[in-house]
Amino acid sequence: MIAVTGATGLLGSFIIRKLIETDTPFFALKRSNSDTSLLRDIESKITWREADILDLESLHEALAEATGVIHTAAMVSFNPREEEKLLLVNVEGTKNIVNACLTSGIKRLLHVSSVAALGRQKDQTLVDETNAWIDSPANTAYASSKYKAELEVFRGHEEGLSTVIINPSLILGQGDWEKSSTKLFKYAWKERPFYADGTLNYVDVRDVAEIIYQLYHSTREGERFITNAGSTTIKDFFLQLCKHMNKKPPGVKLSKGILQVVAKLELWRSYVTGSSPLITKETARLADTSFTYDNQKVKKALNFQFKTFDETLSWCAEFYRKQTELKN
Repeated sequence: MIAVTGATGLLGSFIIRKLIETDTPFFALKRSNSDTSLLRDIESKITWREADILDLESLHEALAEATGVIHTAAMVSFNPREEEKLLLVNVEGTKNIVNACLTSGIKRLLHVSSVAALGRQKDQTLVDETNAWIDSPANTAYASSKYKAELEVFRGHEEGLSTVIINPSLILGQGDWEKSSTKLFKYAWKERPFYADGTLNYVDVRDVAEIIYQLYHSTREGERFITNAGSTTIKDFFLQLCKHMNKKPPGVKLSKGILQVVAKLELWRSYVTGSSPLITKETARLADTSFTYDNQKVKKALNFQFKTFDETLSWCAEFYRKQTELKN
């Protein structure tokens, strides 16, 4: 019996669909106030258990009878005001999951990390699973939290827990475009005019769910696997996406210097309004970076072929077009 954390999120919802499709026994964890709308059409097929990964007692109770855990619950933010919360959710939450597995006799843990947790050398253009973490002012608080969460998983492995880690790049899929990576689709739909230099590494959510399913049931352990379909420039990403959406692509490039100024203004605006900044100093600093994450390890291990960039964009664009038509 597999327990799934973060089941109500974009990736978690597709993992649930994969488990249902394959008749795999599972139950899903959620907090009492969680939004389950991404699973509304299949909710009758889901057994829910209420728990918070920050509450070890409720976690122990919820994980009763589980033989394994797929841990997707995490917080993604580049807001400097949320650094403490990032560390709490991503690090302490993962620590609780690992400890609950060890004390409850749970044998298997698949942890969803991020490519952000992989170290990058100066001027390096290709990153793989062997890259060691390097402490640097250039690291985002989010990246640091995901790296420290991985350390908890590695600790669990040393203490006898069978573990495997995946490191997805930017996950693209059909979901709520008010949240996480899917905001990019709303940005394109609204025909926003600005873009920045840099490289965008991407992967289809369906591929990530499939890889998770296969790795969880494999004999691989104590390893990490990059899940990245490919890379493109930010400009070309919006150009291709807007073609599928029949929208005008962004045409005004913002330099790194301008982005840094905008980030300062956004920080001030966020303090005044209480909202999250659209651009932060961390995202501005990353704007002109160009590197690619090597996907050869997972492709060879699973004989896996990722969906093409065009296939993913077409699938996503069709969904968001229909969603917008329904709202209108």
